[in-house]
Amino acid sequence: MALTAEQEAEIAQARAQSVPTRRATVPALEEILFAAIPVLDHGFIRVIDYMGDDAAVVQAARVSYGRGTRKVSEDAGLIRYLMRHRHTTPFEMAEIKYHVKLPIFVARQWIRHRTANVNEYSARYSVLDREFYIPAPEHLAAQSAINRQGRGAVLEGDEAARVLALLRDDAARTYDHYIEMLNEDEAGRVQDEGRQGLARELARMNLTLNTYTQWYWKTDLHNLLHFLSLRADAHAQYEIRAYAEAMLETVKRWVPVTHQAFMDYRMGGVHLSAPGLAILRRMLAGEAVTQESSGLSKREWRELMDALGRPG
Repeated sequence: MALTAEQEAEIAQARAQSVPTRRATVPALEEILFAAIPVLDHGFIRVIDYMGDDAAVVQAARVSYGRGTRKVSEDAGLIRYLMRHRHTTPFEMAEIKYHVKLPIFVARQWIRHRTANVNEYSARYSVLDREFYIPAPEHLAAQSAINRQGRGAVLEGDEAARVLALLRDDAARTYDHYIEMLNEDEAGRVQDEGRQGLARELARMNLTLNTYTQWYWKTDLHNLLHFLSLRADAHAQYEIRAYAEAMLETVKRWVPVTHQAFMDYRMGGVHLSAPGLAILRRMLAGEAVTQESSGLSKREWRELMDALGRPG
């Protein structure tokens, strides 16, 4: 991740300001407020603002007038109860806003989560930066033979070098053409006074999907946790998972009790279907259940055995 001197100065100025408030603040999150947390090669996330904390969740659940009417242990127990039984509305009372820099193809995945407020950098108004995501060699994999949405073995040797060269060359070439069509440089200055450039809103269509974009993304805690439960999962695409894992660390700072409950009951927990629960009960009763006698498909059986830590 490379920030310009001007961007670093803006962040330093924002972090140097302090405003007295009667609102709840979280010291651990204040420590990293506005700071850029690197993700991938040129990306980052920044916490820009937040409202509420663990106590806001408890306050909403009890519809109380104050913040500390119960013991901390009782508040933690309530949050864990809410998480365990999927009572969602109290978690909607806390909100957070991020500034995210990410490749366009990751943004197109991310935007499918339609429960946030989003404002993206406008390539109709401004010129996009010459920054492209190029995977690290260990993340350069072939298509999975068993999962149409997944990756298989990592490419190596000449094949990997060829793919990396194609990614770099294609991104650089299309960006050069983008600038040529605009008749502007990256700072927006006209290059050839005798030529009229193509409109920015049209020139952008030639860019590769690994070009970086930026947005502000604001959501409530409930919907953030839903996003993270999907995108921080081991089955999620690596690139968006890298952002989700960085965001998980900010959640840990912001609402540590909620974060622990989330890790215990959502990320570390397992949901069993009614047939799956029936099979588990049969196994606990001593019955030797097989996939053929379970009534489950091969895929569902394999998923159940994986969840139970048993050979499929």
